[in-house]
Amino acid sequence: MRKYIYRLIAKPQPGDRISQWYDWFIMCVAIISIVPMVFRDPSEQVQEVLKIVEVVSVYLLFVDYVLRWITFDFKSNMKSPWAFILYPITPFAIMDMLGILPSVGLIPASFQALRLLRLAKILQYSKSFERIVNVFSKQRKLLVSVLVLAVAYIFISALIMFSYEPAESFPSFFDALYWATTALTTVGYGDIYPLTEVGKIISMISSLFGVAVIAMPASIVTAGFMDELNKDLEEKERLKEKLREAESQLSKERGDGDHE
Repeated sequence: MRKYIYRLIAKPQPGDRISQWYDWFIMCVAIISIVPMVFRDPSEQVQEVLKIVEVVSVYLLFVDYVLRWITFDFKSNMKSPWAFILYPITPFAIMDMLGILPSVGLIPASFQALRLLRLAKILQYSKSFERIVNVFSKQRKLLVSVLVLAVAYIFISALIMFSYEPAESFPSFFDALYWATTALTTVGYGDIYPLTEVGKIISMISSLFGVAVIAMPASIVTAGFMDELNKDLEEKERLKEKLREAESQLSKERGDGDHE
């Protein structure tokens, strides 16, 4: 029974219609469950309908959480009780539970925005999200290097700006860090800006350097994403080739049988 449940809630295999329908059903429930958040002051009738939608969707999502919990040993390949202990601390399980808790009154109403974590259900079934995770995992060293470079430049430029600019322009070092971050990302809100010549030169360099810093991780992720797409296409071609070979072999065996 648990194996059948796991096949139902796991990512569907090719041709598994029931599992595909279940995935689409849970994704639709997750999307519908956040509909009540778009209403600020609904009428009494609308409020009753939204309350029913909230209760039903929360129960369905909780049932899905329980089903994943009791079958986690199949997914993790851990044939021990530790599988059921570890599931609640996995990233998606944490997001699922945090998305449910605001609706059952176990956490303060100020955390109602956590219900948006229910949309993480869509990520669980998204092949594109899986590819992006693989890209970040494979390219993490390059991405961390770019991040370290950006943080170092932000700190250095903020320190220079804080040293040369007057106090009325940059009252604290945090203000300098805020300016350096917005300048590096080419946002530049204009609420804080340099007054001295040195500060203006640093500002121009930051703007030019920011374009390069933003472009580097974007190009790394794009190249990695294209590699993942090409691998998926190659895998599909291999599966098609194996299927054609199997069909050809089957037709030959049938032909030999007819001759006999």
